[in-house]
Parts: sequence; C-alpha cells; structure tokens
Amino acid sequence: MAATIKDIARLAGVSPATVSRVLANKTAFYGPATAEKVQAAALKLGYRKNTAAAELVTQHSNVLAVVVNSVKTNFSSQIITGIQDTAAAHGLNVIIVYAGITDPEAQRKALLTVIERPVMGILLLSLNLTPENLQLLQGAQTPYCFLSIAFDDGDLPSIASDDWQVGYQATQTLLKAGHRKIGLAAVDSNSHTGRFRLAGYESALRDAGVSPQADWVQPGVYSYVAGREAMAAYGVTSGLTGVVAGSDMAAIGVLNQARDLGLTVPTDLSIVSIDGTEMCELVQPQLTSVSQNFYDMGAAGVRQLLEPGRQLQQVTPIQVVDRQTVRVL
Repeated sequence: MAATIKDIARLAGVSPATVSRVLANKTAFYGPATAEKVQAAALKLGYRKNTAAAELVTQHSNVLAVVVNSVKTNFSSQIITGIQDTAAAHGLNVIIVYAGITDPEAQRKALLTVIERPVMGILLLSLNLTPENLQLLQGAQTPYCFLSIAFDDGDLPSIASDDWQVGYQATQTLLKAGHRKIGLAAVDSNSHTGRFRLAGYESALRDAGVSPQADWVQPGVYSYVAGREAMAAYGVTSGLTGVVAGSDMAAIGVLNQARDLGLTVPTDLSIVSIDGTEMCELVQPQLTSVSQNFYDMGAAGVRQLLEPGRQLQQVTPIQVVDRQTVRVL
C-alpha cells in the first residue's frame, strides 16, 4: 500500500497538517529541522504526491500542456526549450502531446488528452486546427495560445513571425545579390503562413521589377522530402539561379537534390532557408537563412498564459543570417 501523509506524520513525529505544509513548500509555517524530518520520512516511506488528485480538489494546476504537430521540421525543439525554461522559472511542469499533421481525429484526441485534466493552459505549436477542433479547444475554457502560426482571425491568441516579411526578406536577400529568377520551394500555400510568405515573395519580386512565374513556385509541407521534390521539379533547365526554401529541412532537401542533378551550391544555385535553426550550420555549405526567434516564441507563450492581459497577437523579430549559400552575380 502506498504511503500517506499520516504515515509520514507518525514517522516524523509531527502532525499531518505540518507534513502537508512541508510537502506544499509553505515555509512560513515550520522550521528547517522540521522540514528535514518530514522529507527524510517521506523518502524512507517512498511517498509520491498524487498531483492529479490534488489538482482536482483545489481546481488549481501547475501543469502546462504543449500540443505539437508532427511535421518533420526541427524548429519545435527551440520553442519547447523556451517553454520549459520559462515554465520552470514559474514553478510549472510541462507535458507534451503530439497531434499528427493534418488528421482531424489525431487533433481531437490530442486536445481531449489535455483538456480532460485541469491544466493551467495550452500552447499549440504550428498547429492549424479544423473548425470543429478549434471549437472543442475554445469550449474547454482553458487559456490557450498558438505558437509559430498566425491567423486571419484577430481574436485567436498567437505568437509568430511576420510571415509576409519572412517571404519578402528571404527573396530580397537573393535580389540584392543580383538574382532575378528565384524559386519558392516547399511552402504550403493553403495555410495562413504559406499564403503570406508567398505574398511576400511575390511582392519582393515585383518591387524589383520581376514578374513572378507560376512554375517558380513548388508547394510542399516544409519537409526534407518536399525540398527534394521541389528541386527535382525545377531540374537543371529551369533557369533559376536562386531558391527560397520553406524551412531548413526543405533547404537541405533542395541542396542535396541540386547536388544529385550535378549543380554546385552556390556557384550554380543560391539558396536562402527559412527558420535559421542549428541545421543551417550542420551542412556544407552552411545555409544562409532568414532566422526566426523560436526560443522567444516559447517563452512569450508561457508569459501570455500567465498574464492574459497581454497583446492577443504578438510578432517576434526575424533577421537575415548570411552564411555560404548565396552567390553575388
């Protein structure tokens, strides 16, 4: 049978109320010697606090739920690190649940997993919910915030980069280097993120006096495979001298497929990646990127839940990091 607070009290020679205060870290009610006795007794008896039961009784939770999509990109680890560091600083625990990619049923199951227990808030990483699942989330009346994804609906709390600027700055990086035939690879133009990045890409070309061509855009889901498929579709006869890739993983796909086609980067083809994670420095040549501040997104998400009066939709800064994959013409 599992040890109880009363068992600890008998072994330590104190009242159950004192044990409860020590375990709750209410330091104003006991001295160091008492705390040491109680903690030693709890350790000896193998006591484990029933957190779920305590939360049900008090209707207060110190658990933060993070729901992540399963797209094979690598930026989520930086967001999660920002979440965990900030949550720990506020005495919060973090649980992580995966919700598939675009499967409505997987989304529903993931949401039910977190809203059926008293979590203090929910952070959703780059997750585009179906209308039914969004209604389920909102009906739970638990504070929530979307990260690394923005919406046309200004009432949905979100923290993300300015996707129009992401597309614009990535394309302009190649334009400033003298490129005029520029592709956009592995961007999902059906999502808010993809639509705005596509719009920024097209605006940058038009501002430079370049007419965007339909076959310059090869859509995809930001993955390594999507990058390879986009570059294979371009081939060696497209005339493109530069490509903006929808993610670092997609950019590596473009890079490797270009090599398989006999092209040298950046001599024959320049590449600008979107995201700017550590992956950019793990390949040769290192990827020039429009870098997002994913760590700050995660940290800001926790603060958004702790301070609900904050701005509903926040934008984190981006910067162009020049590495080795853009050649000046």
